[in-house]
Amino acid sequence: MATTIGVCNLSPVFRRDMKSASVKPKRRPSPILKSLAVSTEPASLATATTSFAEKKKKSSDQEGETTTKKIKRLLEVEESEEYCGGKRKSLKDYFEEAKSMMIRSDGDQPRWFTPIECGSEAPADSPLLLYIPGIDGLGLGLIMQQQRLGKIFEICCLHIPVKDRTSFTGLVKVIERKIKSEKNGLGKRPIYLVGESIGSCLALAVAARNPHLDLVLILANPATSYSKSVLQSTITLLQLMPDQTLGVSFMSLMTGDPFKMALDNVVKGLLLQPTVEGLSQNLVAMLSYIPVLADILPKETLLWKLELLRSASAYANARLHAVKAQTLILCSGKDQLLPSQVEGRRLRRAISNCQTRSFNDSGHFLFLEDGVDLVTIIKSAHFYRRGKIFDYISDFIPPSTSELNKLHENIRWFIAVTSPVMLSTLEDGKIVRGLSGIPSEGPVLFVGNHMLLGFELIPMITQFIIEKNILLRGISHPLLFFKMRDGFEGAFDLLRLMGAVPLSASNFYKLLSSKSHVIMYPGGGREALHRKGEEYKLFWPEQSEFVRMAAKFGAKIIPFGAVGEDDVAQLVLDYNDQIKIRFLETLTDDGVNINPRSGLSGEVANQDVHTPICVPKVPGRIYIYFGKPIETTGRKHELRDRNKSHEVYLQVKSEVEQCLAFLKDKREHDPYRNFAVGSLKIIAQVMLVRHSILSPIIKPHVSAFICASF
Repeated sequence: MATTIGVCNLSPVFRRDMKSASVKPKRRPSPILKSLAVSTEPASLATATTSFAEKKKKSSDQEGETTTKKIKRLLEVEESEEYCGGKRKSLKDYFEEAKSMMIRSDGDQPRWFTPIECGSEAPADSPLLLYIPGIDGLGLGLIMQQQRLGKIFEICCLHIPVKDRTSFTGLVKVIERKIKSEKNGLGKRPIYLVGESIGSCLALAVAARNPHLDLVLILANPATSYSKSVLQSTITLLQLMPDQTLGVSFMSLMTGDPFKMALDNVVKGLLLQPTVEGLSQNLVAMLSYIPVLADILPKETLLWKLELLRSASAYANARLHAVKAQTLILCSGKDQLLPSQVEGRRLRRAISNCQTRSFNDSGHFLFLEDGVDLVTIIKSAHFYRRGKIFDYISDFIPPSTSELNKLHENIRWFIAVTSPVMLSTLEDGKIVRGLSGIPSEGPVLFVGNHMLLGFELIPMITQFIIEKNILLRGISHPLLFFKMRDGFEGAFDLLRLMGAVPLSASNFYKLLSSKSHVIMYPGGGREALHRKGEEYKLFWPEQSEFVRMAAKFGAKIIPFGAVGEDDVAQLVLDYNDQIKIRFLETLTDDGVNINPRSGLSGEVANQDVHTPICVPKVPGRIYIYFGKPIETTGRKHELRDRNKSHEVYLQVKSEVEQCLAFLKDKREHDPYRNFAVGSLKIIAQVMLVRHSILSPIIKPHVSAFICASF
């Protein structure tokens, strides 16, 4: 597992310095589809002619490349192309490809195809992803997702022709036949079924009929709620409407807000042109595709699909109890076709191994919306695996540049308000501003204190990426990786995306053996969820937990301290208060307390996970100080002795306490600590971003003011 992100010259907003941006890369050939010519089965059904297991071997220059490195390289190439003038496919491409598919005869039998850009880029041990379309049946629903999906999956899409009238059970058999034809060549790799709407019902039916197969279901707005949808009550009205009117109505229902996808696709362009002109041009372009919608779903086909939806919903609902596959339900908040969020909560309870993620501002066709990235969703939920079980080290894919950009966008105001100060210690003991004292090569183990709710992780993770190009891998409470109580699912997706792993000896071993930069909190949840008056108090186990493992791999141990959360949040109801008033809420789905240190005694064993009630305080700075590295190289045999390792453990704890004392003293003399100066720094940052209002003489002074500290 690589310890640093393969991104060069990261600026404070994580974007590359692309000097060749004026040179546009060659665009991939169009259309995106390979020929749909396939062999026809006797039962009027079709499957792909070539099994993924029978594909040609990878070229010799890639044979020695690890899967993780290849995926990272492919993602870097993709992002380089994006910044050099390439772009992600859009809703316009969906209509254009649909139009070209409609022009030529698409036959009358379901068949499988592979998008051209997904043909051969994925590593040899990638899992297979079968896309099952929604009501349109085209198989183009992943057109905006497939460029990135093709880096980590072998992809095959189901195309159901407009004139096809295969029954629901017949379509189920098409999918089952495809799975069986591929399964033997996949070894221990799972098969992913990504379905939308009626495609979700098909995926659920296949999973229920084949509980012995290793399937992973990714379902967007399942049509299992058809009986409660507006479609159920509008069939008579649809029968009376002309095809063109149907096209307009269907386009308006495609999103949560009418034409939302059209607006999303031009939002960047609107910043560079008059708003009315850009909006009108885009709407005209969208309206020009109404005839294409009429070709995709003529009245007789739409009525057939609605009847298919009815039978699909009934079939899938009757068999939900038999679904054992790992399942992720994606629910749109503004789905005007189906009550998707309510249905997502129902399915989550009905399916044993199921999680949900909500997209409150999205419409029915989730994968065709700008800003929705299926790869990020899968990675964040820890749903990407290449074997029987998810491996937190070998299956981890480092965050891409676009994901880091989004992270920065989400936390930039927190960074601006808290104006973090980070100090590190050089080998000669000199304390310096920044992270120059942090070793670039691993393994490195950072050991320190948790602030309230782990606020210190936000600036730490981002600063390590910006300044050192290092991704910190956190060892976290196991609760973050279990099925959460309804309302909390997705709360820790960002930590999972950034490489957090659950606390265990095996995960710790794998991280250090892969020369990672690892961050550990011996105080765990007890420190992150501390009580009133316990700020900066350490709750460490009495016995050593990490020294001997670090010595085994010669890892440098760097103690650190973090202060500042007493300026950020005020505890109103802590654990003790909630116990007294019986207000305590657990976060796990079944109320079980997952305590990674249940065998210990004392305060550190009291790690009941709860939701502290707190309110913001007047913002203040966060300060983090990394002490001098403690070498363990060459001490492997010496530190096998429990007494010797315990001495080093106590030394690390003592130095963490010294780091805290140092910061609490120094921040009292920081002239830039108070809220007024912090507000000025926010304004200065905005001015610096809008550099056109600053003269070349003033800009350096503004930058110096932003970076100023004690």
